[in-house]
Amino acid sequence: SAYRVLLVEHIALNQEIAVELLSMTGVQVEVADDGAQVVEKFGNSPEGYFDIIFMDIHMPVMDGYEATKAIRALGRADDSLPIIAMTADAFEGDVQKCLDAGMNDHLAKPLDIGECMRVLQHHLG
Repeated sequence: SAYRVLLVEHIALNQEIAVELLSMTGVQVEVADDGAQVVEKFGNSPEGYFDIIFMDIHMPVMDGYEATKAIRALGRADDSLPIIAMTADAFEGDVQKCLDAGMNDHLAKPLDIGECMRVLQHHLG
């Protein structure tokens, strides 16, 4: 069965494009509009329902760093799933900040289908 991706992106147009792009890789995509919503959506899902999270960094309500820390602290069997940062700041300091927050990898924005596939294959095999 297809992998299930939870995509967090607060800008509607970017969300639409990312869903389109990720769907082309053969995964199933569900969305959240901000950090608070992703924590809630992941927390309310059955354990193991989502395989990977693509996390926008700069968001209102709760940013990607905070949302990642909150997910990691849920105490669920699947709270260590791969979380991939999506950020326009692809500088070394930013990447380090993502890893420090408990993320596993990052993708530069705008998203590139080849990079998305590389990340999916690397983290989900």
